Amino acid sequence: MSRTAKHLERHYSDRIGWLRAAVLGANDGIVSTASLVVGVAAANTPRSGILIAGVSGLVAGAMSMAAGEYVSVSSQADTERADLERERQELATDRDSEHEELMNIYVNRGLTPSLAQQVATQLMTHDALSAHARDELGLSDIHQARPVQAAIASSSGAALPLILSTFSPPLGLSRRSRSVL
Repeated sequence: MSRTAKHLERHYSDRIGWLRAAVLGANDGIVSTASLVVGVAAANTPRSGILIAGVSGLVAGAMSMAAGEYVSVSSQADTERADLERERQELATDRDSEHEELMNIYVNRGLTPSLAQQVATQLMTHDALSAHARDELGLSDIHQARPVQAAIASSSGAALPLILSTFSPPLGLSRRSRSVL
């Protein structure tokens, strides 16, 4: 197969970052906005007040999810940068030990020692830091969180209780119930 042949299998693990943000964001948006709308509605607030409170909750929730994801991603990125810098220093000062470390990783994954040595040598010749980042540190772009997607998911989840409160019948006793009392 040529080097330019395309990989035709479909895998879903590259979607884990946004899926996690979407599920958590939508759940947070639904629960927090529904709770807010029900609480405000229980106080016999007019529909316009309920909707204003709901929209405020939607905006606050989206901002909160985005900020939380941003802080989380930034903390993760800082840690990864520090690990990569440490790895860069180790490659510059003790390349032989780093080669042996990478070789042992491949042996532990099932390669024979001679093949593991060849693989480690070729990968370190091509891009030693990337090989160590991937195989020693487990770093990958696939699992990065995405703050904007978290905010969108939270807003989408929060929209559901708002839509329901917009089209729900007015609160309070019906005429028939009031005449009985």
